[in-house]
Amino acid sequence: MMKLKKIDGPQKAAIFLMAMGDEFTRNVFKGLTEYEIKLLGKRLASLEDATIPVDVVQTVMDEYATLSSQVSGVTGKGMNYLKDALVSALGADKAKPILESISMATDTTAFSSLKGVDPLILVDYLKGEHPQTVALVLAHLDYAKAAQIIKELPEKLQPEIIFRMANLGMVPAGVIEDLDQVLRKEIEAMGSTDSKKLGGVETVAEIMNQMDHNTENNIFSFLEEMDADLAEGIRQKMFVFEDIVGIDSRGIQTILKEITNEELALALKTASENLKSLILKNMSSRASEMLLDDMEAMGPVKLSDVESAQQSIVRVVRKLEAGGKIVIGGKGGEDVLV
Repeated sequence: MMKLKKIDGPQKAAIFLMAMGDEFTRNVFKGLTEYEIKLLGKRLASLEDATIPVDVVQTVMDEYATLSSQVSGVTGKGMNYLKDALVSALGADKAKPILESISMATDTTAFSSLKGVDPLILVDYLKGEHPQTVALVLAHLDYAKAAQIIKELPEKLQPEIIFRMANLGMVPAGVIEDLDQVLRKEIEAMGSTDSKKLGGVETVAEIMNQMDHNTENNIFSFLEEMDADLAEGIRQKMFVFEDIVGIDSRGIQTILKEITNEELALALKTASENLKSLILKNMSSRASEMLLDDMEAMGPVKLSDVESAQQSIVRVVRKLEAGGKIVIGGKGGEDVLV
């Protein structure tokens, strides 16, 4: 039960806005600074699914006694309410970073605050930690961010981190909570989590998919000396651009609808003739001619740009696979059409 004496100013403002309605709230947001919107937004989000007692509402709205006497309680509308109000008041582009900031502030999972920390700052902090600690922390981050951090760590440390992540297995909740408490003081981390399976070959393979070839080759050269079977297991779970040759024609056509010709032309610069032929075969005559013309007119390009385009297409492929729209066969996938 919410008590008035425990409610701060921004919470009172949040209750007031929810009682006054959507249109009134939108107009108020238009007159607030970004800082004020963030502060108020956090309080709105914290009231999600909460029922505010009528006496609290009436006290907060004592200057509007006539209106508040008709209110029998306000049900917290949370992030959905906040999103609609912010987008209406500021537009989608301006509202997005504010909503992301509020979402991170109200996330209670382990190491949740790390999601908003610059990767380079995390690198400076983690490079002095024990490799097992680094592996545990990175296992909680999204694949792209973990890959970026590993790339910036010392080369000798990179394969060891991958090795330890692949072998994390079940981690006791107490271990995660203790580490989270330390990080909370250092980087304002918050929350805890139950024991769960972290890392593993699948996680490592997804992270390796996000890396540039130089970092990937460096890790594998060391990893093969440490544990050749593990290195091979990771390779088998990875999906690289060239593995698109194992996708059927219907899948290729689905992929082509999701990428641009410019991106495809750049990605095919270093592709095998088999893959180029497969792509062109699944395009109309006019579209294939345009693609070949684009590739010819492009001239020399940076290898890093080609790799970036290929990784972008790989992400599209994995997204389509996760959505059940295509089937990946051969290397990088266990589903094979028969």
